[in-house]
Parts: sequence; structure tokens; C-alpha cells
Amino acid sequence: MKRILFVCLGNICRSCAAEEIMRTYLKREGLDKEIEVDSAGIIGFHQGEPADERMRAHAIRRGYNITHLSRPVRTDDFFDFDLILGMDDRNIDSLKNQAPSVETEQKIRRMVEYCRKKVVDYVPDPYYGGAYGFENVLDILEDACEGLLEELKR
Repeated sequence: MKRILFVCLGNICRSCAAEEIMRTYLKREGLDKEIEVDSAGIIGFHQGEPADERMRAHAIRRGYNITHLSRPVRTDDFFDFDLILGMDDRNIDSLKNQAPSVETEQKIRRMVEYCRKKVVDYVPDPYYGGAYGFENVLDILEDACEGLLEELKR
């Protein structure tokens, strides 16, 4: 089984949305038994909390039911996951600093590397913005998850 971890700052907006979008796509393609997804945050401030209610509301309108409870990245994640996707440069830098070895650091990638339609450098944090920010993040994540799925199917 292949395992993918999505990571953002607090694990209450971007990474948990990416996890649910990807899970939905994997189920649709019949790959949910072959590929497992999870998400985590760089910080543990929101540990045990559900996703931001605004993200859940925007996601549910698109058919995604985010049920993940926030958790921080753990050292074991670097060994347990085959691919670790950070949402922005700050997340990537933190992940690289936490990586216990060169081999585990090589598992870290940028989420937007998989975008096929959107031309963006990172997935912006919608936490302090309005509705547009959440919709924009979902647009980016849907694009990136489609690209990731294409790559996984090859």
C-alpha cells in the first residue's frame, strides 16, 4: 500500500481538505484500498480539533465531508509515508528540518507540483481571509489532487 501525508501549518484547513479531496478521488477510481491518505500540521496547537468550520462548509458544498481531527507531524510519519506534501514553503522548510534522514527528506514535495491547470507557487492559508480564500484553496487542491492521481495511476 502506498501512503501519502498532506501537511499544512495547523491541520485545520488546507491539509485536511487535501486529504478528503484525495480520498474522494481514490474511492471514485477504486484505488482506496491501494493508496492511503492522511494529514497533519507543523504545529500541534489545534491537536484533536476538527477542521475549521468555514473550510468544512465550503468543502461540503463540493461534496467533501472533512471529518479529520488535527494532529501534528510525528517523526514516525517520515518512515510510515511514501510521499509527504507540504502546502507552502514554510511547511516544506519545517518538514525538511524535522526529517530524521536524507532518505526521509527526499519524500517531501510541494503540493502545487501536481497542479495541471492552476499556475501557483503554493497553497495559500485561507484562515484569516474570507470565502474567496477557502474557495481558491479548494480549487487549487482539486487541481493538484487530480494531477497527483494521474501520476499515481501511471
